[in-house]
Amino acid sequence: MSGKKLTCFDCGQINRVPYDKLGAEPKCGTCGAGLMSGKVAEVDLATFEKATRTDDVPLVVDFWAPWCGPCKQMAPQYQAAAQEFKGTVRMVKLNTEAHKNAGAKYRIKGIPTLAAFANGKERARQAGAMPKSAIVNWVKRSV
Repeated sequence: MSGKKLTCFDCGQINRVPYDKLGAEPKCGTCGAGLMSGKVAEVDLATFEKATRTDDVPLVVDFWAPWCGPCKQMAPQYQAAAQEFKGTVRMVKLNTEAHKNAGAKYRIKGIPTLAAFANGKERARQAGAMPKSAIVNWVKRSV
C-alpha cells in the first residue's frame, strides 16, 4: 500500500495517508483528529519520539517552556509558519517543563529551540526566538 505514515498526535495511532491526500486535511482513522492541519500540536515525549521514528513526513519541534518569555513571543510566529507547510511538514511543540527528561535527552541548552527531523534523524537545530519569515526559511533549508 502506498502513501505516507503519520502518527496521530491525539491518540498515537499510525495512519497511512495516500500522497495525493496529504494537502486535503487527512484525519486519523481511529479518533478523527487532523493529521496535516497546518496547526501546531502540543505533544508529549512518547508521541514525539514515536512520530520521529515512524513518520514519513518531516517533523519540526519547538522545545519550549511556559515560563520562557521568548518562547511565548515566538509561539504565534511558529503557528503562522506552520500554516505555510500545511500538507508537507508537521510542526509540534514539546513543553520541556512538563517533560523534564526531554531537555536532557535531546541536549537542549536553551529555549526556544527548533529541531527538524526526517527519516528518523535530526537534520537541523536552531536556538532562539525567530520571526515567521526566519522560521519558514530555516524549515525550508532544514527538511
